[in-house]
Amino acid sequence: MKGQGVTWLQGVVVVEARGGRPEELVNRALEGGLSLSAISWTSNGKLRFELSVGDFFKLRPYLKQTGCRVHVVKRNGLPFWMAKAEKRIWFAGGLALFFLLIFLLSSLVWRIDVVGNERMPKEDILQAAKAEGLYTLQWSFRLQDADVISKKLVTALPGTTWIGVEKKGTKVTIRVVEMSLPEQAALNSPRHLIASTDAVVTQIVAEAGKPLVKKNTRVKKGQTLISGIIGNETYNKTVVAKGSVRGLVWYEYEILSPMTQQVKVYTGEKKTKWHAVIGSRALQISGFGDNPFAQSETVTQEERVSWRDWTLPFGRMKETIMESEMQERTLTEEEAREAGKMQAKAEVLLKAGADAVIRDEIVLHEKADNGKVYMKVLFEVEQSIVEEMPLVHMQGD
Repeated sequence: MKGQGVTWLQGVVVVEARGGRPEELVNRALEGGLSLSAISWTSNGKLRFELSVGDFFKLRPYLKQTGCRVHVVKRNGLPFWMAKAEKRIWFAGGLALFFLLIFLLSSLVWRIDVVGNERMPKEDILQAAKAEGLYTLQWSFRLQDADVISKKLVTALPGTTWIGVEKKGTKVTIRVVEMSLPEQAALNSPRHLIASTDAVVTQIVAEAGKPLVKKNTRVKKGQTLISGIIGNETYNKTVVAKGSVRGLVWYEYEILSPMTQQVKVYTGEKKTKWHAVIGSRALQISGFGDNPFAQSETVTQEERVSWRDWTLPFGRMKETIMESEMQERTLTEEEAREAGKMQAKAEVLLKAGADAVIRDEIVLHEKADNGKVYMKVLFEVEQSIVEEMPLVHMQGD
């Protein structure tokens, strides 16, 4: 057998022969030039010996000749040591890479909070901070000193008296103290409140000025509702009339509603695209190719990685393209009538104002002809009916 050092370099295996004729196996292997050593019988009657890795692979023809099988019970030598070392190196490298990644992630600015701003938009403050090198995903070691950034932000943002920058871990907080500005009184000139349209008054509340109409009074457009002149003919003065007046106003609409409508429906066919999201950027990773549908609608859903109060700028975005098509739907005369009235009501409320309420509706005329419903409808709407009229000729005491 070769020297111990050379054998270790080649690699050594200890095997046990089972079944067949193990003594004949050893004899034939030795006659064939294989180097076997430490040949012995085990307590359970198996023949054990050791040989180099190269000779182990040369055993096959002798095993077939003697009907034996061998089982490796021990491995030694450089090849096996290197295999173990390689596994340990990969584990150690992975562990080192993990801690390196944790260190790098903890060295980034993940979140910037702005507190204390009331009049100044948060976006303006963040933009000024970015100009000084403070923004999300910035390396912490590249940031200027907090006091330096604070002074530069005060200079860059007029209207602030003090700005503090505080960094804790991966979060930066910008605290803003804005200048206190004196309240400016509204520059109001004396005025009347007049009717903006013909109406019947349902409510009048005069905060300043003299009310000239009462509830259930019919008024014409331009008629004075709350006067900005108070007093009598001899002693009077002008004021800024203030108050609210609501009234019933009538709108007449001619409605044409078709009994067939084009409606959009979804076929159920869809295509999904996935994107990896990093910060404000998205990188598509699946679902490549053009939109296969002639008509479609796209729905986007973004999912961010969050932990406790932190939302990391990593995540994924799902983009679903759903095939759609236009189908013709036939309405009954009643459905067409209701659809037309709903559209007319929406137009009435848009015209009458956000606080308007439809109190009643009267169908003046209705007919169905040639697949369409024709109606003339009168809507009774309660709404604000005031508008301002400046007092040009002001009377004195």
